[in-house]
Amino acid sequence: MATLNSSNSLSSTFYLTGIPGYEEFHHWISIPFCLLYLVGIMGNCTILHIVRTDPRLHEPMYYFLAMLSLTDMGMSMPTMISLFRVLWSISREIQFNICVVQMFFIHTFSFTESSVLLAMAFDRFVAICHPLRYATILTPRLIIKIGLAALLRSAFAMIPLLARLAFFPFCHSHILSHSYCLHQDMIRLACADTMFNIIYGLILVIVLWGMDSLGIFVSYMYILHSILRIASRERRLKALNTCASHICAVLILYVPMIGLSIVHRFAKHSSPLIHIFMAHIYLLVPPVLNPIIYSVKTKQIRQGVLHLLFPTKISSTMM
Repeated sequence: MATLNSSNSLSSTFYLTGIPGYEEFHHWISIPFCLLYLVGIMGNCTILHIVRTDPRLHEPMYYFLAMLSLTDMGMSMPTMISLFRVLWSISREIQFNICVVQMFFIHTFSFTESSVLLAMAFDRFVAICHPLRYATILTPRLIIKIGLAALLRSAFAMIPLLARLAFFPFCHSHILSHSYCLHQDMIRLACADTMFNIIYGLILVIVLWGMDSLGIFVSYMYILHSILRIASRERRLKALNTCASHICAVLILYVPMIGLSIVHRFAKHSSPLIHIFMAHIYLLVPPVLNPIIYSVKTKQIRQGVLHLLFPTKISSTMM
């Protein structure tokens, strides 16, 4: 037994989990996941293509939308291969170094998406509260700096958290709770003092997501104050409508994220299905719904999608 425990602690192989209790249905369960990933990839690639090819969309609002599409794919795509390897019974094994890389991408792009939503809130604030200075404030150079700052802030914040995992012995079970690697799932298996990771991870969530959500809230307070000062009811509704898609994107990210955090911290002994269900909602819903919402609510994006689907008909209508 001592030999087994010793070899287990030195092993760098971990085992992913599909849907517990429904292993015989994994092939069928993979079908809706395939559809969701397909919709998410096609939707976000469509947004990126439209923004890149349509000169009318070379504006700050649409550059930030392209960033949102990139972060959506960056957050969900790393999970795709390992998820389908489990559901299609190819392999449940994942090496430690691959697991850490997967965690890095998932958590980094999760924090980055929150920062991009803050940048989009700032964009709406400038557009509504300072419309005459919109083009001079949000220059292409500033937009690039905001995007790089959002990505680098999230990436550097994750390095200390994940670097410490290399020094942890894993002498207990190597079975993870999901079909991909999450930091809070892996430290649960470590037989060492993980207090630094727990506290540092909590501080990251409070500082990064807390600052972003506070910034979004303050931006919308100023936006609401400016909108209420508009005399025309029609113009007030038009101004509010320009914010509707962004508000939906904020809710789509933060509601599942808060739900997953609550489940991991306060419902540790609840059914594993709840943890798995919440994790999949958190990683799959934003990439799937964001392109749909922006295509429905944003006229320019909607026209771009219709032009891709029916180029001849749309061109003749515009003429």
